[in-house]
Amino acid sequence: MDIDIFGQAVIDYYNDDYTEDIIVHSSISEDDVLPIPYLFRPYNEMPSIEKKALQLCKGKTLDVGSGAGSHSLWLQEQGIDITALDISKGCSMLSRKRTLEKVITSSILDHKGQYDTLLILMNGTGIFEEISKVDAYLQHLKTLLKPNGQILIDGSDIKYMFETEDGGYWIDIHNTYYGEVTMAMSYKGQRSNDFKWLYLDFDTLQEYAKKNELQCKLILEGDHYDYLACLTLA
Repeated sequence: MDIDIFGQAVIDYYNDDYTEDIIVHSSISEDDVLPIPYLFRPYNEMPSIEKKALQLCKGKTLDVGSGAGSHSLWLQEQGIDITALDISKGCSMLSRKRTLEKVITSSILDHKGQYDTLLILMNGTGIFEEISKVDAYLQHLKTLLKPNGQILIDGSDIKYMFETEDGGYWIDIHNTYYGEVTMAMSYKGQRSNDFKWLYLDFDTLQEYAKKNELQCKLILEGDHYDYLACLTLA
């Protein structure tokens, strides 16, 4: 995104300048609100999928898209060797202020290293952008894994948004995958450029994992068509 919406918002909140929330614009629904305090939630207020993912982290861990750093901070407190990675300079700056010891500002595709755990939460499959890029992202994530490493990633199946009154689904099979969404964010009079975000159902994730020589296991299902998966080297 050209404007660091997330970075500006979390820094304002941290500096007691919280006056409004982030507005999320989407190609498949009306505008939604992302409350900034939610990005600072403590462990006991996190959804069960996030708690489970954090509990499963082991060894040298990379928090991909770490945002305000709440997941990374909890892991650091548990003694996990955690590195927070985010493309937002503002989020990285805030993470350091919140006493995170290892913080990197980078796109995941530009990052190199070796980790026991890759943690990708808050609809982690969104980072894949669109279905045509899933293979490239999975291949890159494989290069970041140690031999016995794991990818803990959550996702959502938004098929329910296309349900018809008779219980069927209206999905244009001639169009792109139904989970491909174009989004933008607004905050304090500024709006980001549009960006791609992918909601990937578990079966499709498992299919692409197998194609890229990764094992994909369903760990937990949430209350609203969401899930936590664990990917390992086949």
